[in-house]
This record gives sequence, C-alpha cells and structure tokens, in this order.
Amino acid sequence: MPPNWAFALILVATSVGSAFIALALLSALTPRRGPPRKLAEVEPAMEEAVFLFDDQALIDASAPARALMEATPLRGSDWARLCAFLGPQFERFESEMARLAERGTIELKGAGPAPLRLKAELISGLARITLLDPEAEGQGRMVDALSLRAMEDELEGLREAADAMPVLAWRQDARGEVVWANRAYLLQSGALTSDAEDPCLWPLPRLFDLGPEPTLAQPGGPLPPARRMRLDVPGQDKPLWFDCHSLDTASSAINFALPADATVRAETALREFVQTLTKTFAHLPIGLAIFDRQRQLALFNPALIDLTTLGPDFLSGRPTLFSFLDRLREARMIPEPKDYRSWRQQMTELEKAASTGHYQETWTLPSGLTYQVTGRPHPDGAVALLIEDISAEVSLTRRFRSDLELGQAVVDSLPEAIAVFSPAGVLVMSNTAYARMWGTDPSTTLGEVGATESMRLWQAGSLPNPIWADARDFISSIGPRADWTGEAVLQTGQRITCRFQAIAGGATLAGFLPQGSDTVLPLDTRRLRRRRDPLEPEAGPDDCPDGFNGLSGAEGAQA
Repeated sequence: MPPNWAFALILVATSVGSAFIALALLSALTPRRGPPRKLAEVEPAMEEAVFLFDDQALIDASAPARALMEATPLRGSDWARLCAFLGPQFERFESEMARLAERGTIELKGAGPAPLRLKAELISGLARITLLDPEAEGQGRMVDALSLRAMEDELEGLREAADAMPVLAWRQDARGEVVWANRAYLLQSGALTSDAEDPCLWPLPRLFDLGPEPTLAQPGGPLPPARRMRLDVPGQDKPLWFDCHSLDTASSAINFALPADATVRAETALREFVQTLTKTFAHLPIGLAIFDRQRQLALFNPALIDLTTLGPDFLSGRPTLFSFLDRLREARMIPEPKDYRSWRQQMTELEKAASTGHYQETWTLPSGLTYQVTGRPHPDGAVALLIEDISAEVSLTRRFRSDLELGQAVVDSLPEAIAVFSPAGVLVMSNTAYARMWGTDPSTTLGEVGATESMRLWQAGSLPNPIWADARDFISSIGPRADWTGEAVLQTGQRITCRFQAIAGGATLAGFLPQGSDTVLPLDTRRLRRRRDPLEPEAGPDDCPDGFNGLSGAEGAQA
C-alpha cells in the first residue's frame, strides 16, 4: 500500500474515535429524564365547589359554587336553590342535612353512572358543604372557551324553549318526587306566580298522581295511550283536564300534560247529544239501527226490538250487519228468497245501496206484516237502517183501492154514460158506457182531460146544440148551482137525455142516457134547460109545456 493511503486511513480512524469519545462524555454529563409526565400532574387541580351556610343563608362560597348557584334557574332562598340542584342527585338529602347538628359530619354519594360525592361539616355553627366530582378530581379539566360558550347558549335556548311550552312538563325521580318543572307547571301549581321574582316553593308540589308504576314510553319508541287526568283548582267551579304522557329515562321519568279541556267539552257535548238522540229515538215507532264503518251495530232504539223480535242481549253485543240480517232471516222477519245464495247476494246489494242512500224496499213477511226498510248513509262510512211497520197503511190502501174498484165496477154496470169533473174542471172519473157513447176512454189518456176538451168531444159527436156551452159554464162555475137536464142528438141520430148535477166537494156529474131506456132519471125532467138563477122558484104544474105533466116513464104515459 502506498504511504499516502496509509496516512489517510490513520487520519479517518483517529477522527471517528474522537467523535465517539465526545458523544460518551456528553451522555455522561447530561442528567437522565424519566418517562413523560401526565398533563394532570403538571396542571393545577380544579377548585372544589364549597358552600358555607348559616342556617339557610349562604354567607360564602367558592367560585365553582357560586357559578353553580347562578346556573340554577329556580328562584327563592339560597338553601332552596341548592336543594333544587342537590335533591335529585342525593337521596334523602334534606333529611340527612337535618341531622348534621347531631352527627357533625355527613358524607353522601349520589346515584347514576357518574355519582357525585358530598361532604358536610358543622364548624362553629356554620355548615360547610363540599361537592366533589370523582371523575374531574385530580384531572384539572380545561374546557375551551368557545365550546363552553356554545354549550351555555344551547342550555339557555333549551331553558327558554321549556319555559315557553304551553304544556306542563316535569321530571319525577324514582320516589315520585318532582325534581324539575317548566314555567307552565310552576304557574299551574302555584309555586311561581306571573311575577318571575316571586319566591319558588321547594319541594315542588305534585299536581298529578300518576300512580306507583305509570305507563312509560321508551326513548325513540311510540308513546303509550295518554291518560286523562283531572285537576281541581281551588277557586274554580270547573276542573281542568289534561292528557298525560310519560317518557322513561335512566334515572327518572319525564312527564307532559297536554290541556284537554276542549276535548272533554266536545266529548261531553257529544255524549249529551247522543243521550238526547237516544231519548228521542226511544219514542219513535220506527226501528232504527245504525252500523258504523266496520258495519257493527253502534246504536239502536227499543222500537227495533219490538219490530224484529230480536233480544236486547243480541243487539247489545254489537253484531255485524250480516249477522243482524242472518238473525232476521232465522226469525222469519225478512222475505225468504228461493235459495240462500241469492239471498246473500241480495243482502250484499242492500249494504252497497244503503251506503249510497239508494236502498228502499217493502218487505212482505210471511206473518202478514209489511215493513218498509230504508237505508241511509251517515258520516264516516256509517249506515243507518230504518224499519217501519206500514201494515196499517198498506191495509188501508188496499181497502181504499178495493172500494175504488168496487165503485168503478158499479158505475161501469150502469147503462147511463157518466163523467165526473173535479172543482177545477178536470175529468176524474168515467164509465164504460161513456167510452162506448163518445168513442174514447179517458182512463187511457196520459194527460188530464178538462171541461173544454170534453165539450169539444161532445160537440163533435153530436148535432149542433147550445146546451154544450151551458154545460161548460156549469162545470166551471163555483158556488151553489141548480141541477138541470137537456136533450141532444148524436151523429148517429140517437137522441140522448143529458143531465148535469152538482155533487159533494164542488164536483160535477154529467150523465148521458139514450132515450128509450128503462132507466128512471133522478132529476126533475120538467126542467129541460139549465136554470140560470139558483134562486128562481120551482116550476109549477101550470108552467109545464103542453103534453108534459111533470111525470116520467110509465106515470107520464098513463097521464
């Protein structure tokens, strides 16, 4: 190896050795450091919350204690405000503090996942209360100012929202004691008046007795049905009503009471209205059955029991519409169809027609009774069935129709053509002889036939004669009228005797009898023309025309 290379190696070795020696000396002279210390060990511990009371007056307090008192929203004495905060945290807080004079020192441990500790000492007649947070003790917690400001703003907003709620809200602990309430609850309980500066009572009064085990709802779950609670207010005649809800939490229950006075008044008015309707329906002779939206019987009256012979036990059981109709079918209170399938189809159509208001039928029962059944829709999908016994009306109608048919048969059997006009001059009745004589049957005409149309018919079927104008005036006249007769000749050459007679009710009878008939006219045939003046005296024997002595038929021939 050349001499230069050897010299260079010696120089490098010497430099490296000098560096190692320097590092060793530096390490020896520098003191050794232990592991890094925690932040809690280098930062000062947080100040404790200490209260100094002379009876119920706060005479001194640490900064955290004063901040705690200022954060308490309740008004009143210092001791009441402290109790409002510590009462929910420690069980039997007030009872234990009442024994401080006997024991001298009291230590309490709170409940919950992060319990607080309290130490109370009696020193020279003063009560020194120290409040400790085990989680914060020795850790020297530091809170960012902006975060603290945000939390305080949020807390203030929540308090304002809770106090502005129109509903009563309060919190109860496991013992049922009210540990917090909003402004509406305080005002209602009397613990706070409208003046916010008035002192608040503690402990807070309990307005509602929700029972030892109220029905609670889980957070995030559906609310259970509200319980209607009554609150009697001193000095008021009417009680207040609330719908109470409860929400279960880890250590207490949050309750809400919604005003229900309007609902109670509406329910009371509805109940009274239903009672009034029930009393009214009880005196109706028509059977009433109201079925709700599920087609269950919701309301009925006693007349339904009498008409259907269904027992009150069955009707009170709220049967369905089809069960009701099935029972009517079993009791033979409904028209029996040929087969059950067609009957079932008919009942389905009945339900559909009744829901639209188009159902009305007459049931003729095997017992001889006749019912008129009407279906009517009601609000909210309900259906009402009205069952009326019309047997008497049907019997009367049938009897009346039978009498009319009998009277018409008697009139049709007469050889005299008869036409009856109403006081308004409308043809209301005629017989077969009339239709045969004048060639038309008024009963087959759709429209009304008046006196004018009848006069035209008579004039067209006979030779010219002035009696038709007199007949028209006589039929159209109102008031007392004198009956009269006359003669006319038909187009066939048949001579007929015409009579016009006022009958009951202002009606007019017109009779046409072919001469040569054996029928005796009931009128005085001496008056061949109408007497225009009703007050004109009766004609005497001397007033009769030659060859006529006032007799008719066989008597006239003998004379």
